[in-house]
Amino acid sequence: MKHTVYIFSCIILLFTSGCTKDFEEINTNPNAPNSVQPSLLLRQVIYDYGEQMSYEGFVAGDLLSQHRTALDFNLFDRHALKSPQLGGNPWPIFYTNLRDNQIIIEQSQTVETFSVYEGPALILKAYMTAGLTDLFGDVPYSEAFNGVDGTVTPKYDKQEDIYLAEGGIIDNLNKGIAAIQRYEDVIPLEGDILFNGNLESWITFANSLKIKQLLRISEKRDVSAQLQTIYNQGNYIKTNDQNAIFNFTNTDPNSFRLAQLRIGDFNNFVLSETMEEVLKTLEDNRIGQFFRPFENSETNEYNGLINGIDASNTSIELANFSLAGTAFREDTSTLDANFLTAWETYFNLAEAAQKGLIAADAQSLYETGIQLAFDYWQTEIPSNYLTGPAAYNASGSTPLQQIITQKWIANIINGYEGWIEWRRTGFPEFKPVAASLNNGVIPVRMPYPAEEEALNAENYEQAAEATNGNSINVPVWWDE
Repeated sequence: MKHTVYIFSCIILLFTSGCTKDFEEINTNPNAPNSVQPSLLLRQVIYDYGEQMSYEGFVAGDLLSQHRTALDFNLFDRHALKSPQLGGNPWPIFYTNLRDNQIIIEQSQTVETFSVYEGPALILKAYMTAGLTDLFGDVPYSEAFNGVDGTVTPKYDKQEDIYLAEGGIIDNLNKGIAAIQRYEDVIPLEGDILFNGNLESWITFANSLKIKQLLRISEKRDVSAQLQTIYNQGNYIKTNDQNAIFNFTNTDPNSFRLAQLRIGDFNNFVLSETMEEVLKTLEDNRIGQFFRPFENSETNEYNGLINGIDASNTSIELANFSLAGTAFREDTSTLDANFLTAWETYFNLAEAAQKGLIAADAQSLYETGIQLAFDYWQTEIPSNYLTGPAAYNASGSTPLQQIITQKWIANIINGYEGWIEWRRTGFPEFKPVAASLNNGVIPVRMPYPAEEEALNAENYEQAAEATNGNSINVPVWWDE
């Protein structure tokens, strides 16, 4: 499902009362709105989150997941995660969009004509919250989105509660589905650049997201019954035309951001040695979609670079390494902002089946996921791909390793998902970075940003203490 996005500027007018009686009434233009319509906010939240996390996925997430290597400005690639440079600070992306999304929720619950927005907004809240807590662990949540009626120094909620308590991720997915199911009015959902206002598609999205997040906490809670129910009912994303995505274009302002930046920024990122080895071992021709042959190659070969080089002491000739493919710069109309897809859902179900969490054919789910992933990345699958090194029961590997590796490959630029999957499973095997600034340890969480220490000091100190001084080596709750 590909939707061209057109973004409109929204101006929020904030009125404050003064000492003059009836000041607000006298000084308010009766013909100008004093609040933003939920349709404009919904469009803005979906686009801003999707665009910014796609950019973050390229310049930061792909470094942590060892899809790409940075040549310069690479403190992040060397695992100095408290020193973001070209990217690596997703915290404000989450909180800005969760705040704006909360406005939609409150409007939908207080204005009858806006009630159609309640279900989608609750589902979006669950989606963005999951991304936030999966990166950072305990975060401000229950007190974080109350606006002028709430605190500006919100407490940090435990990740377990963010997932499982009332008003948490799973609860909001259930409430979002229920809100859509009870909606009986005919007022359409506008501003929906994921599903063009189709409420049934939002339910399908929510069920697929439940599969993903229940699997993520399956080492901490028995989620098999819930997963089996969703699988049996069959209302999850099954085909690429059901994907929760929107399509970038080839022109401003909706082209992928790397197409708009200077060529030096784009050329700072090359194929990682880890990614090169995985794709070549699997004889995976998607390497030609993701990257381009290095300039000095005489036979259209691909060459990767180890992550985390010391740029000050390492001489690198750009022409010897593979840059990102044309989809990421010259032809971004072939690129999507990816929220959730059929291939990811099938890989999640394949893992659940392989682990005995659901009764299903894991191999069939795995092979369907691979076909969908090749189709998604507009690459023809080799005829012998499913019987060669990528086979479900391939020699020298395990079914779980195969499932996660395939998900990792297809998740390139999809935020930080490849790194999260590695943290959760250990697959694929990552290489030590060349010049680590983290004592040779691959991080397992994002650090809280410096502004939290400055603006929310008391609560930050408690959260930092619980993570050994805001350490990037302390696992989150579901990874302990």
